Amino acid sequence: MDLYKKCTSRPGLSKPRPSLSDLRRAKGGCVQRSAGRWDSSADTLPLATMLRVMASSFGSNCALLSCQRIKLPFNHVAPFSKVTSTNNRLENQDTIEALYKLSLDIGKVRKYKSWVLSETSAYVSETAEILEDMGAHASVIASIMQNHPEAILSRPEDIIARKNLWMSVCASEDQLIRIIEKFPAAFFMRFHYENQHANITYLQRLGLCNEIIGKVIACAPQSLSQSVQRNKEVIHTLRETYLELGGNERDLRVWLQTLLGQNPLVLLWPAAVWRDGLCFLTDQGFTNDEMLSVGLRAPMAEMQLQNMHQVMSFFKQVLDCSKEELKQIVICCPAILSLSLATMVERFYGMMDIGLGTEQIKETPAVLQMSTQMVRYRMQKLASCGYDVHSNSLEIIVRSKRDFDMTCALLQQKQQKTLP
Repeated sequence: MDLYKKCTSRPGLSKPRPSLSDLRRAKGGCVQRSAGRWDSSADTLPLATMLRVMASSFGSNCALLSCQRIKLPFNHVAPFSKVTSTNNRLENQDTIEALYKLSLDIGKVRKYKSWVLSETSAYVSETAEILEDMGAHASVIASIMQNHPEAILSRPEDIIARKNLWMSVCASEDQLIRIIEKFPAAFFMRFHYENQHANITYLQRLGLCNEIIGKVIACAPQSLSQSVQRNKEVIHTLRETYLELGGNERDLRVWLQTLLGQNPLVLLWPAAVWRDGLCFLTDQGFTNDEMLSVGLRAPMAEMQLQNMHQVMSFFKQVLDCSKEELKQIVICCPAILSLSLATMVERFYGMMDIGLGTEQIKETPAVLQMSTQMVRYRMQKLASCGYDVHSNSLEIIVRSKRDFDMTCALLQQKQQKTLP
């Protein structure tokens, strides 16, 4: 039995479909006209009959379709066949192909920086070549371009000029590549080259060593993209403040280097913020030396006068400490003044909930810079090594991750030796 007969032999499809003439004869009527009008009772089929005819026809066709394999044309789409971006401009197919060869996710570029793909002038291979000559691996090059697609729009001669400028303060090309990978927007900025050149020259004239300038570039490259005049105003304010607090011109360069080394974001701080912070410390009774010490380590740009007053009042109340004790807490951990009152309250009572005491927090206020979850985790890890946090110092908890892990390893070794 052939395929068609197999299909039509199923129940409900074995009987032949009645023709329209057969149905009319069965109805007993032929088409009649009466008084110039159609006789609807004679020339039309009952609705139920018409539906049965249609259903029968539809069922047969479906049976045939279900038993036959239908081949539809399929066109393979190239990964870079999209010709328009989300900004409704034609895409540069050469750019897309070049990025695809570097293993970039074209979809992400389209989603976040679609306009880059529409630029007529792009230097994908040239930019990749320069980075490769500097020692960047293929994965690093792809990462830089994925995170900052605008990099391909910088002219090769501009990239080389900026590379030479930044290399004047970087120890090696390897260090420069790490900076570029972390801050690609600052390096591939198509503008502000003159500002960067002027700022680096100005900092070098101040006598700052290249290592410190390199650290500023690595941590706050945007500070070198602002006008040199603005940076001069900040440096002038820092100089005046230092001299007012008892410093001298001979030690100014060393103090500035220390300040920029510990707080590379200093040049981004408005001069008024620095003054307000020091005025607050003066009102709290800090000596000149204490203010210089706090100023070197405190994130002054994140400190707001009202918030600092609230935090100090909260500490004085919950820790029941004197003004001198309060000063020592700030000197020990200046960063707590940058925390909002809501964050401080949440963390303080969170520490109470996991079993820490007020005296422990007085001795090690830096614990409030950490989340309650992190402190709890470290307490549990130390407990597994035989260290009781409640009867010992919290100093281990506030160490860096590397130092904390090393301490735990030493405690475990000591614990294993004492086991029988």
